[in-house]
Amino acid sequence: MNFAPLPSVDVAQVPSDGLVLDVRENDEWAAGHVEGALHIPMSDFVARFGELTEAAEDGRRVHVMCRVGGRSAQVTQYLVQQGIDAVNIDGGMLAWDGAGRPMVTDNGAPAFVL
Repeated sequence: MNFAPLPSVDVAQVPSDGLVLDVRENDEWAAGHVEGALHIPMSDFVARFGELTEAAEDGRRVHVMCRVGGRSAQVTQYLVQQGIDAVNIDGGMLAWDGAGRPMVTDNGAPAFVL
């Protein structure tokens, strides 16, 4: 079998209005996340798959994010197999933070990567 390389992008390539899917757990999300991101923890992903297909129904590219890129790579691979235009964000939230891209919290506290 021939596996295509996993599609991935650098944090700088994620458009500010892009659809970001954050697959980190709730405590990681609470510490800091991308504003407007869709949060579906990897552990809940299969059960909540419909939320993602609804968000991406117009054919939008899904930018998948975790802390460093391991979990998001697995989810990206799954999405690509389902025929969804998905890319893994290289370096995850650590790279996002390192590039100075904006992060928010739900409670207004300073955002950080857990």
